Amino acid sequence: MKPHRRIGTRTEELMDAIRTRIASRALATGDRLPSVRAFAETMGVSPSTVVEAYDRLAAEGVIRARRGSGFYVTGANMPPLSVGEIGPRRDRAVDPFWVSRQSLDADGTMAMPGCGWLPAEWMPNAALRRGLRELARSDSSILCDYGSTRGSLKLRRLLLGLFADEGIEAGANQLLLTGSGTQAIDLICRYLLHPGDTVLIDDPGYFNFQALLRAHRVEIVGIPHMRSGPDIAAFEAALHAYRPRLYITNSALHNPTGATMSPQTAHRLLSAAAAHDLVIVEDDILVEFEPSPSPRLAVLDGLDRVIRIGSFSKTLSASARCGYVAARADWIDGLVDLQVATSFGGPSPMATELLADVLAGGSYRKHIGELRQRLARSRDQAAQRLASLGIVPWTMPRGGFYLWCRLPDGLDSADIARRCMDEGVILAPGNVFSISQSAAPFLRFNVAQMEGDRVYEALRIAMAATR
Repeated sequence: MKPHRRIGTRTEELMDAIRTRIASRALATGDRLPSVRAFAETMGVSPSTVVEAYDRLAAEGVIRARRGSGFYVTGANMPPLSVGEIGPRRDRAVDPFWVSRQSLDADGTMAMPGCGWLPAEWMPNAALRRGLRELARSDSSILCDYGSTRGSLKLRRLLLGLFADEGIEAGANQLLLTGSGTQAIDLICRYLLHPGDTVLIDDPGYFNFQALLRAHRVEIVGIPHMRSGPDIAAFEAALHAYRPRLYITNSALHNPTGATMSPQTAHRLLSAAAAHDLVIVEDDILVEFEPSPSPRLAVLDGLDRVIRIGSFSKTLSASARCGYVAARADWIDGLVDLQVATSFGGPSPMATELLADVLAGGSYRKHIGELRQRLARSRDQAAQRLASLGIVPWTMPRGGFYLWCRLPDGLDSADIARRCMDEGVILAPGNVFSISQSAAPFLRFNVAQMEGDRVYEALRIAMAATR
């Protein structure tokens, strides 16, 4: 009886594994399942166990057999795609979707040192209000029409001027405005990736990259991130082992660590990418927070195999959403068609007109300068107050609003985050950023959201209770 029970359990495990692949769209309608022998070797079971699993799934109508050809997915009773179910199940405290929901849905009573944006009172509200008044008097087409396929030419010209200041020579045909920075990455993934492709991301790295890539049903491989940028030895080994299609990274003021890529790392990274036909997506959403320019992959590469993305949500407004993609002209042309297919035109003309008005105004440079100074003070103050609790920055960033900090030995950031939630404080525990789940001792803090005593008191209470 014992062997029969064990085989039955393994059969059910195989059936569940196949159902999971179908539910996550790793196997689509009409796809051929692995051969009995190949699947048996992969799963470490006997061929007879695989045959039993396939036969039972065929009896349920989930798959069907074709004589002499194998088993194929029928699509019958296929559940709707649930992105949250793709990949390994995680504790809720370190699940990217749950952490995002807590910050986005938080009411005014919550403290949010784990969120990824500045407080509303830090933004250029006076300039935005002036822009809105001008917008109310603008041409009716701006208020009522769809956006053009590439987005506002006025805003694109302003962006190209900023690029030129950095040393990127690009034309208007190399720039596409999108509905947001997240949509920019989504379009690139739709354009360049197929289900099953491999994508490299930083470990730790921005957690929404993981969430978005799961929706595209690709394999994700983490590259350890160091103080000088990605671990080049691990990066080169991954190129050989996985033949990835894409690498998504921040080269400056890295999210979450705050690190900045060194010139040597940038050079080796681009050389390795060229040798392996790898495309790099450089998320430069925090570029304006640097006190002085650091090495940029897009600048060094000249937008050949590096795609730059960004948005205005961190510096101007997350409400007037607009992002951009800067890339080769032929890729931009393909992305334009894709944006038309999925969004029917570019971002809202009202949003782009408002942003262009603020960017062109003389107050924008002053606003950025004031932000840098204010963040420098908040960063130093937060580091000192956290140190008094035994929480130490992994590195002190050159700018921006993130501090990546290590907890005292023996503490798990997920436990601390759960307890702080009871105190009305939303944190971002380390493993939400780590594909390998190797960052349990770390927390990412937004120093702009840590004024006053509330966050530090919640941390003190949570750490004492955990110990």
